[in-house]
Amino acid sequence: MPEAPQLLSSVFGFSTFRPGQAEIVDAVVAGRNVLAIMPTGGGKSLCFQLPALMREGVTVVISPLIALMRDQVRALREAGVEAGALTSGNTDEETEEVFAKLDDGTLRLLYMAPERLASGGTLTLLRRIKTGLIAVDEAHCVSQWGHDFRPDYLRIGELRRALDVPLAAFTATADEETRGEIVTRLFDGAQPETFLRGFDRPNIHMAFAAKDQPRRQILDFANARRGQSGIVYCATRAKTQTLARALGEAGHTACHYHGGMEAEDRRVVEARFQREDGLIVVATIAFGMGIDKPDIRWVAHADLPKSIEGYYQEVGRAGRDGAPAETLTLYGAEDIRLRRAQVDEGLAPTERKAADHARLNALLGLAEALSCRRQKLLAYFGEASEPCGNCDLCDTAPDVFDGTEAVRKALSAILRTDERFGAGHLTDILIGNTTDKVRQWNHADLPTFGVGRDLSRQAWAAVFRQMMGHDLIRPDPERHGAFRMTEAARPILRGEAQIQLRRDTIRKASAAPVVKTLVSDEDAPLLSALKAKRRAFAEAQRVPAYVIFTDRTLIEMAERRPDTLDAMAGITGVGAKKLESYGAAFLEVILGAPVPDLHPTRRKLAGRASGDVYDRLAEAQLALSRGAAGTDKYLSCTHTTLRKIAETRPRNLDDLARIQGMGELKVERFGPAFLEILEEG
Repeated sequence: MPEAPQLLSSVFGFSTFRPGQAEIVDAVVAGRNVLAIMPTGGGKSLCFQLPALMREGVTVVISPLIALMRDQVRALREAGVEAGALTSGNTDEETEEVFAKLDDGTLRLLYMAPERLASGGTLTLLRRIKTGLIAVDEAHCVSQWGHDFRPDYLRIGELRRALDVPLAAFTATADEETRGEIVTRLFDGAQPETFLRGFDRPNIHMAFAAKDQPRRQILDFANARRGQSGIVYCATRAKTQTLARALGEAGHTACHYHGGMEAEDRRVVEARFQREDGLIVVATIAFGMGIDKPDIRWVAHADLPKSIEGYYQEVGRAGRDGAPAETLTLYGAEDIRLRRAQVDEGLAPTERKAADHARLNALLGLAEALSCRRQKLLAYFGEASEPCGNCDLCDTAPDVFDGTEAVRKALSAILRTDERFGAGHLTDILIGNTTDKVRQWNHADLPTFGVGRDLSRQAWAAVFRQMMGHDLIRPDPERHGAFRMTEAARPILRGEAQIQLRRDTIRKASAAPVVKTLVSDEDAPLLSALKAKRRAFAEAQRVPAYVIFTDRTLIEMAERRPDTLDAMAGITGVGAKKLESYGAAFLEVILGAPVPDLHPTRRKLAGRASGDVYDRLAEAQLALSRGAAGTDKYLSCTHTTLRKIAETRPRNLDDLARIQGMGELKVERFGPAFLEILEEG
């Protein structure tokens, strides 16, 4: 059985593991129960796909969405791995093909949805095919309080006990509470070998911005990344449609997606996003876990997400190929009111509501951060880090001021009006604006009337928003969103604590945004040509473009410009099967000329040290084909024999003679020259 690093290179086209993968692969191969929490884009799927090639029996993968399963199966087949899925979306022919491969013992990975576990015949099938490992993707779906809860995930623990095989569970979104549920429900409370790989995604640039003409902000962000695949998340279904229309009118290829659409319409959008370069999908979070597109270059939130876990899962869909990606999250006071109200008006018990408010607080703290966002985000997940240099606050230090006095004035106004009003009326009181409502309530007589004239109405709106962000005040749903003070605000009100706020200077877009490019101007035409070739293959095979090669692979081709198949084999993501299928075609694009044909035997050695040895053996054989004097009877070795010599590297003439195809005459003529080449390496 080949070793893991060899399979990693020859099958998947990667020269090294990503951080943390090797240890997880070793544990899974050894048959230990495993729980791995890895960031989106950290390479979770490889941690069960690679062991499946090294273990006896079939690896059964429980995965939540048909689209996700189909994508992984397609990608595995392109890499030369026998995989199949049993889903409700299969044609009869597809299902028959899967069963045929199970019967003849060639299938290595079998994907199925958790709902299939309810079928009485599933356990019988999995026993018959000698299941050797269960892999659970998106394992957080077992958590009954998670937003992705799937009841049938609760059957997986029972399946593990019935088959008595190891189980490896993977997820990117599991806080301590969710991890506890996974251990209880999948492993019967017995602690599996747990890998908590860092949550950091250093290739993702994070940015937040207060809403100021939010449609224009989203359009500017998209315009600066024209031609790149992106997602825009919205809080409402209606907004997905209006924003997608606006993007289309601005010259982008965009479509909308939400849970209220017909199933066929959703499938069309999913298929387009997977296959088309540069498509923007404007969606609710319904467009979520099924995305297995590695080259999404940007994600924007037109509205504040529900929680910090939701935020990180959604922005984590960008840059899964490891190449640079960018995110922007817009937020405003109305977003905060909406998210607070959703928690307060929900049906969850009191302790769950408190936990949900805490998660929202963490996200608001990230939005209103005064220093490196990544530090704050990773701290929430229990990781310490240095300033990242790849977020908006590291790019440009925020303009902050001592907001203690302003906050105390605002709190005073809230308390003196019996916590019955929102930001608009409170601002009128603070700046001394005698409105009809102020006169009606005699609020011009309050000590706080006019004490905030030093700040503009816009500045007070920012103060109230940041007070909500710091959880000093909350909108009260029973009083139509009126602000009430929290316990966290009392030390500031009493003068026992201070607070710094960001000075919101609304920056109008005075110039066209700087266009973000994936490669240098010099390499851009070649990258476009490589993408066109990829698109042609993808359309011909009716598969997503990234199944052929990811953006990251094409970018590396454009920058490194390999000039031989051996050099092409060194490009990240070009495994043996893909080199055989596509290497010559993409090399021809790079060279701008036909690629010299290689014998199939030599092509199989492309990118390996034995390929160079093979070439030198072939040259030596040609030079000696009629002997040293050039007058002897013609002799030659077959390509297969030369390959065997290059791979096994015999050390003496006796070992060389044992190679199939080498007779006494060939050893006598070629042996000394061959051994000299082999000694040189």
